[in-house]
Amino acid sequence: MTDEATNITETVVPEPEPDQAELAHSIIESLLEHTRIVSDLIAVMAQALDQDTTKALTLTAQWQSYLLLFLGVFHTRKDVEKFVEMMKNP
Repeated sequence: MTDEATNITETVVPEPEPDQAELAHSIIESLLEHTRIVSDLIAVMAQALDQDTTKALTLTAQWQSYLLLFLGVFHTRKDVEKFVEMMKNP
């Protein structure tokens, strides 16, 4: 085997053990749940604001960033589900 082939072989990442996959899934699920709860809290807080304040808030860069992050969570959830299935059926 050449040195290059040896280096490539050594850098191959081993498949995670089932316990590692379960831990990864648990961590990701926890983070997704946290994001959902924060989103619900923001929605409740927004309901307490008057219409002018709400409109001003939604025009900020922070609100736009939040919306992009929130939409990304849906894609992340699908990726997590795909990851779990891959770990169940190697």
